Amino acid sequence: MAIPWNGVSAFLAVAERGGFSAAARALGVSASAVSQAVRALEAGVGVPLVVRTTRSVRLTEAGEVLARRAGPAVAEVGGALEAAAGSAGRVTGTLRLTLGGIAVPLVVEPVLPELLRRHPGLSVEVSVEDRFVDIVEQRFHAGVRLSESIEPDLAAVRLTPPFRFVVVGSPAYLTARGTPRRPDDLLAHDAIVFRSPTTGALQRWDLERRGRTRLVAVKGRVTCDDARLLVRGALDGLGLAYVDEHSVRQHLAAGRLREVLPDWAPEVPGFFLYFPRRSQGQPKLRAFLDVAREVLLPRR
Repeated sequence: MAIPWNGVSAFLAVAERGGFSAAARALGVSASAVSQAVRALEAGVGVPLVVRTTRSVRLTEAGEVLARRAGPAVAEVGGALEAAAGSAGRVTGTLRLTLGGIAVPLVVEPVLPELLRRHPGLSVEVSVEDRFVDIVEQRFHAGVRLSESIEPDLAAVRLTPPFRFVVVGSPAYLTARGTPRRPDDLLAHDAIVFRSPTTGALQRWDLERRGRTRLVAVKGRVTCDDARLLVRGALDGLGLAYVDEHSVRQHLAAGRLREVLPDWAPEVPGFFLYFPRRSQGQPKLRAFLDVAREVLLPRR
């Protein structure tokens, strides 16, 4: 059968966005046009793909199968078409990125203005969430994560230099509770504990000094799954926090926070852009990498 591209695109937009109105906004058409395209696709395949109610839209079992299998294929076709267009030197289309919250000030904020200035035909959609996502299944072109979080079958390119994770607390908290001198001292303190949005596990603090590693199962009265709240809680004196050094650099310089156990602060390799290996030739991905490496990596 001939592939009904309009219907497939409309259906995948509904599946991804969770509704016809949201899909219509993403595609730049009316909701009725999206509905008609999906109905035509359903008529063509002979089975319902979407269950519509007055309050919600959900996929049927056949719809789930189609979304899971067709999504990556359509993304691949789109990438091939963009690569063909890019051979004429044009960078167009929408680049979809997923990244954690701490990567926003370190990667997105410095890179995005220059990227869009250089490539007026390019749009960028950024999804910020600290859980790990399947970029192929969710139809992202690439993601930004620390290197240890990247699946080995994906390509990865460095975006930032290495940096440290540090333990910090407010002056008021440290005056009241004392300053830890050894990793074991942390067990007597309140910690603001990070819970992984992906696994639900509580983060243990990974400390390192001269090749010696200590994993400390800290405890505290505050638990959250947002790295920004870790900093806010430390500033408010709710306990000690374990965070990347960039997120607290200004607070440390201004004296609002103090670093604890600085000799035990571990260094991580930095942030990397990761993507399917077959996608590395896409012009919009190359454009992002070119700008990111120029803006983020120091010249040697």
